[in-house]
Amino acid sequence: MSTMEMIKEIGVVPVVKIDNIEDTQPLMEALIRGNLPVAEITFRTACAEEAIRIASKNYPDMLVGAGTVITSAQAIRAIEAGAKFIVGPGYSATVAKVCQTRDIPYLPGCVTPTEIITALDAGIDTVKFFPASVYGGLKAIKALAAPFTTVKFIPTGGVSADNLAEFLAFPKIVACGGSWMVADALVKAKNWAEIERLANEAVEIAKKRN
Repeated sequence: MSTMEMIKEIGVVPVVKIDNIEDTQPLMEALIRGNLPVAEITFRTACAEEAIRIASKNYPDMLVGAGTVITSAQAIRAIEAGAKFIVGPGYSATVAKVCQTRDIPYLPGCVTPTEIITALDAGIDTVKFFPASVYGGLKAIKALAAPFTTVKFIPTGGVSADNLAEFLAFPKIVACGGSWMVADALVKAKNWAEIERLANEAVEIAKKRN
């Protein structure tokens, strides 16, 4: 199964921000116990690269990716650390090239017709819609899906357990990204049990779309 097929099958991608490297393993284990073996570790922190390396090495069956990737240098570092997919808040031609040459899926943030056309020109047919709540949410995605019949979306930003089912009910949405199950407060409190519970809840919601 390809990386994108796995993401579609799971339906939810936790957007993980790790400030302390020692939180990496217990956080990954909490997600695994919650039947959510995927993590988009964001490049917003100094230890992100090392966290990706630790997660990829210790949990080879887990789908570990890198998020908030905005430069080709970050993309190279993330891939060399073991990232199996790259996510960006916007589109970068240089990041797209790095991912293409290394056969790694790139999910750029695209919220306008022009941005989607740019991604399509680069051979990308699945885009991150971010921040979803700011750019019109499901209504906007449905409007964009009409002219772009081959494009699939991963909305992130404003997605929660309350609206996850509504997003996933639209067939052009392959998965949703979100941080509610791995919120900063939960990680800082080392509340791994609650992260596990929320992860499992998200998975159960995602399963119902099928």
